[in-house]
Parts: sequence; structure tokens; C-alpha cells
Amino acid sequence: MLETIWFILWGVLWAMYFVLDGFDFGIGTLMPFLAKNETDRRIMYNAQGPFWDGNEVWLITAGGVTFAAFPEVYAVMFSQLYTPLYLLLFALIFRGVTFEFRHLSESPTMKKFMDICHVLGSFLPALLLGVAFSNIFMGLPLENGVSQGSFFGLLNPYALAGGLLFVTAFCYHGAVWLAIKSPASMRQRAIRAAEEIWPALVLLAVVFLAASALATDLYANYLKYPFLLFIPMIPVAGLVLTRVALGKRNLWQSWIFSAATIFGTTAFGVAGIFPALLPSSIGPEHSVTIHNGASSPLTLQIMLGVALVMVPAIILYQAWVFKHFSFQIKEEEMIY
Repeated sequence: MLETIWFILWGVLWAMYFVLDGFDFGIGTLMPFLAKNETDRRIMYNAQGPFWDGNEVWLITAGGVTFAAFPEVYAVMFSQLYTPLYLLLFALIFRGVTFEFRHLSESPTMKKFMDICHVLGSFLPALLLGVAFSNIFMGLPLENGVSQGSFFGLLNPYALAGGLLFVTAFCYHGAVWLAIKSPASMRQRAIRAAEEIWPALVLLAVVFLAASALATDLYANYLKYPFLLFIPMIPVAGLVLTRVALGKRNLWQSWIFSAATIFGTTAFGVAGIFPALLPSSIGPEHSVTIHNGASSPLTLQIMLGVALVMVPAIILYQAWVFKHFSFQIKEEEMIY
């Protein structure tokens, strides 16, 4: 029972991270397409500035839970996904540096360099996370806890489709958030970008769902337990409703439905691999599951007590940040 609770919490933490840091990644990725001058770029930095570091807390929490609750998963994951996870780490570091130092420099060359780091540091994590989780959904070449695969083996068509889906979903999510935060001129461009991205997002979602039926066993749990079918209905409904709300220019509602789409897509994959956390493509007996990959019951009990205190505290802090900094950006008050 404790293992199942921690599996659910593990999935929720990753889903929350994708929802919250997703709009940051999306805005950064869209910068070359939406920013026409220095003021536009500063608006895009300021739309993310008060939130990005708080959003990273969910990544640290999700990684910490993986390490403490499922140490076998942590070890195997960092062995199999060593190169993409290191690329992810460096991308996040360079991206964080741009928030802290770009506005301190007067040099146009340095600002341009920082902008390049920011765009790459936004695009690469979105792509890498999509590729990594798609490979997990498909199953890694694990045998007795040891990877039999290579880095280039991770770049298969299904995983790349998942990576593109993540990038596109985050770009849509970011465009809607930018529209919420921006002054009028940028707001119209952001809304137009979201409207143009939405059809591509629908197409990629359909392709990914169809490919999942061919390349993975994600649907097995849904066929075995039909009551779980409400989970994939969340992203489907969210995808439709976010576009309806965008058409009515109800931007907050559109962003919430977009968040539900990302959360539901992650939940669809996580529920599909249960009880495995790292399915093996060689054979199910080699998979790392909640049973053979979990910490001791005492460790899980202690951690659950800590989580019951800390996770609500993080949620309250995050809610306060969003309430306090969700005002529309004014050019004369920009910090970043």
C-alpha cells in the first residue's frame, strides 16, 4: 500500500513540474518568434521571472522522491539516461544564469549571448524530458537492473514524437501565460501564436496516442481496469476546452485547461506503466517496479509524514507567488 501511495505521489510531482515549468520553457522557446525588440524580450523574461525558480522546486522534489522512495529506479534511470539528464542539467543551469545576470549587463553582445542560452535552455529541457519519459513509457532495454542500450537508441521515432509533443504543449501553455501577463501589443501576438500552435498540438497528440498503442503497453492497464479511462479523458477535454476559452479570450480559463491537458497526459503515461516505474523492453521480469525498487517500509512511512507537511507547504507558497505576481506587466516596472 505504501509503495502505491508513493507511486501516485511520484507521478503527481512530475506532472506538477511539467505544468508549472512548462509555461517557462514555452515562453523561452517562443522568444525568437515573438520578440521583435529589447522591450519584447524583457517582457518575456519578466513573464517568467518571479515564478521560474519556485517551479524548479517541483523538479527537485520529484527527483528527491525518486531517490529516497525508489532508489533502484534512481540508480537505473541515471545510468540509462545519463547523457540526456546531464544535458538537461546544463540547460537548466545556463537558463537560470540568464535570469540573474542578463539585466545586469549593458553589452548588446552579452545580452544576445544570454538570449541564445535562454532559448536553448528552454527548448532542450522540454525536448529531453519528452524523449526521456517516452522511452520510459516504451520500456528501456534493462536486464537485471543493467541497461543494454545506448544514447542513440533513445532517439527512436516514438520518443522523438513524445519530445515534439512536450515542446509543442509547453509552447502553447507559455503563449497563453504570456498573453495573460503582457501589455496589449505583445498580448495579441501571444494569442495569435497560441491559436496557430493549437492545431499542431492536436495533431501531435493524436499521433502520439496512436503510436502509444503500437509502441507501448500503456493501454493494457486501461483495458484491464476500464474505470481508469477517465484519466485520458482529462487531456482530451482539456485540449478542446482550452481552445474554446481562448476563442472567448478567457485567458485564465484557457491556461487552466492547458494545465489540465499537460497534467492529464503525464497521468495517462504514469497510470499506464503501473506497477512498473521503469518497464523493461527485454522482458517484464527485468522491470523495476514499486515492489522491487522501493525503499524499506520504515523509510516510506517516515517520508510520508514529511511529505504530508512539506507538499502542502510548497503548494501554499506557490499559490501565494501566483496570486502576488500574476498582475499584468508594465514596461516602466520591469525588473529582468
